[in-house]
Amino acid sequence: MAVRHLWPPPGLVRDPADLYALTADTLAGLERMGKKSASNLMDQIEASRHHGLERLIFGLGIRHVGERTAQILAQHFGSLQRLVEASQQELEEVFEVGPIVAESIHRFFQQEANLEVVAKLKRAGVSVEAGAAARHSERLKGLQFVVTGKLPQLSREEATRLIEQNGGRVTSSVSSKTNYVLAGEDAGSKLEKAQALGIAVISEAELRQMIDG
Repeated sequence: MAVRHLWPPPGLVRDPADLYALTADTLAGLERMGKKSASNLMDQIEASRHHGLERLIFGLGIRHVGERTAQILAQHFGSLQRLVEASQQELEEVFEVGPIVAESIHRFFQQEANLEVVAKLKRAGVSVEAGAAARHSERLKGLQFVVTGKLPQLSREEATRLIEQNGGRVTSSVSSKTNYVLAGEDAGSKLEKAQALGIAVISEAELRQMIDG
């Protein structure tokens, strides 16, 4: 979550959900924490309630689940409750989530203490849904892309997010499973490999046409 980097007040925060039980008065009474600092910290905690499901999943501290995996899980399941209820087999079927990561996630949500943290987060009003912005459409569903080169308007990160928001997948290397290579200037070896394999190469404008229908 957005406040994960904050140093937890000693004795007051035992898990991420405890952050939302803090008050400005409590924080202001801590050593080297004045009213202004306490107020700023409370503002950050309040804002973090609505920073997205992927940030929440990452903030839970599940072993082997980094920011990228948290984003994939948020997009796939759409809510924290669906993730909690997922079987290990369902987790293994998620793109880029292998058996080791799936086992770690499943084991995490089998522990009563972790389920209590999830319940506390819900009671605290933390957003546990992916939200409408997480997925715009399913027009690229089932399609696998590789992004390479400098695009006219989008950065590679923005292009990746746009593809994923519309149901597509983005991988780092070109293979026989790749459906499209989104190429810009100075695309290099990935473009050459795509051409050698007969994989369709598209521009940023063509990607937008695919999404806009």
